[in-house]
Amino acid sequence: MTESLTVLIVEDDPNVRLGCEQALALEGIATLGVASAEEAREHLKPGFAGVVVSDIHLPGVDGLTLMKELKAQDATLPVILITGHGDVSLAVQAMKDGAYDFLEKPFSPERLFEVVSRALEQRRLSLEVASLRRQLEDRSSLEAMLIGRSAAIERLRALIADLADTSANVLIHGETGTGKELVARCLHEISNRQRHHFVALNCGGMAENLFESEIFGHEAHAFTGASKRRIGKIEYANGGTLFLDEIESMPLALQIKLLRVLQERVLERLGSNTLIPVDCRVIAATKSDLKELSAQGSFRNDLYYRLNVVTLELPSLRERREDIPLLFEHFLLQAAARFDRPVPQLEPHEQSALLSHDWPGNVRELRNVAERFALGIRAPLANGGSVNGPLPLADAVEAFERALIAEELRRQNGNLSRASEALRIAKTTLHDKVKKYGL
Repeated sequence: MTESLTVLIVEDDPNVRLGCEQALALEGIATLGVASAEEAREHLKPGFAGVVVSDIHLPGVDGLTLMKELKAQDATLPVILITGHGDVSLAVQAMKDGAYDFLEKPFSPERLFEVVSRALEQRRLSLEVASLRRQLEDRSSLEAMLIGRSAAIERLRALIADLADTSANVLIHGETGTGKELVARCLHEISNRQRHHFVALNCGGMAENLFESEIFGHEAHAFTGASKRRIGKIEYANGGTLFLDEIESMPLALQIKLLRVLQERVLERLGSNTLIPVDCRVIAATKSDLKELSAQGSFRNDLYYRLNVVTLELPSLRERREDIPLLFEHFLLQAAARFDRPVPQLEPHEQSALLSHDWPGNVRELRNVAERFALGIRAPLANGGSVNGPLPLADAVEAFERALIAEELRRQNGNLSRASEALRIAKTTLHDKVKKYGL
């Protein structure tokens, strides 16, 4: 249970340090030995996955001072002190000040293992609690950013929470308007890169002759009109996240250069021979099938596999109709506040129209409808002729029924009995419909 944790041994006596390392290694415990507090500091970042065993008497900064520094940084980090025979009272006082335990020289390997094992177990539990709290905080912020209660959105939020703190490149695939940039921002905002830049670039939104300078940057006088140095998007995203939307539109020549950056983690500005190290997470988004495009030769196969470490599939609004009322209400409230208008009430036939519409523009289209509605335009689906027409009657009825059941289950916190009473249908019938609609 503690195999992934490390014991950092801070001991200036090489024989004692080696003896501790060997004794713990024989028990299958990972160790790292250093000779001073100064060396230890290089390994002891916040959230250190392990415990510290330190001699009180060290050259330079002593063990007691190191312990106080570590406890100020992370109060849950167990610090075990090694003392000489005359230092027992000092060690007892140190335990009152926060030390986990102490070992009096000479101590047996069994005593070392016993104390360290207890400390490792405590550390494992404290790290698990911290991780759970972080997940709860992330989930709360994710629910505020990525709205919806459908199973598809719940799965998507769980995946985002799991992936956020990894450095893995992510490919987001979804129809136009499904919120690909929003998902990329979610990955950035709850990650350990959130204090650095989130840089978004639409690969289909600029001329090819400007694209290379935009993404890689250039030196002064690198080409006609380049009067001064420009930092490119990749370099500006260093330490943070680079989001490449419509990645399928990137010119093939630049795909080769991007692949090199992803592989080597260095770039060259135009007009320069200097290699610049970069550390940014790359999130790409597409509405196309990149694998098919790579088979056709219009997208590099090696870049596809480099980007496609993890793929997030975004559901269309048609696939999560039960989220439509909640999303529409959210957008309507936002629009009413922005336009300084009262919030209009949605009539039953208008809600039915929202639920049965095909939504070719997905969430983006729904937002536009909500904004028009807030302005008093009572034809929710009047969108300049881009509507594909209503669903077939049977599909519309099923979509409406699915959304109503999902909403009632939400109100009843998933209680089938109370939901069946509210909907005035038999519990067995409701159970069958829940199974049918995948709720």
